[in-house]
Amino acid sequence: MVAELSEFVPFRFKVSLYRSDSNELLCAGSFSEVTGFELTMEPRVIKEGGLNWGEHQRSGPTKFSPIILKRGVTTINDLWTWFDITTRQANYGYRLTGEITVLGNPTAGQTVADNAVMVWKLTGVLPTKFKGPDLNATASQVAIEELQLVHEGLELQRPAPANA
Repeated sequence: MVAELSEFVPFRFKVSLYRSDSNELLCAGSFSEVTGFELTMEPRVIKEGGLNWGEHQRSGPTKFSPIILKRGVTTINDLWTWFDITTRQANYGYRLTGEITVLGNPTAGQTVADNAVMVWKLTGVLPTKFKGPDLNATASQVAIEELQLVHEGLELQRPAPANA
């Protein structure tokens, strides 16, 4: 049996950011690494009088870790513009809605862009760190070294099959 060769794709994560009120695409890019899909729920402890064996555990507030996008490219400077608007100009806290699409290996007749494995939906997205590449004339660098995003919600969606 011959093993299938998987296609090497350097940018396997497509990031799209939209206006929260209109679904208008404002920022987009492709990244080679995405980290920070972490949620932590701190339970509330309730002690009941007369109950000496244990405590009641109830759901508490959920905290979201920042999403960190690394080594990315965009076709225009839209991600930098968004960061600049939210930090230096008069639109402090201009939040977007976003999605991070995880791309898998293509099957017959498909391109990598056609083969979405899963989609993470983000709400209330705000950039907190933008790191560009080191400039060196002898090296080929990516357009964005790192972009950190904080958010107010995370949801995992599985895309519909391509032949459905």
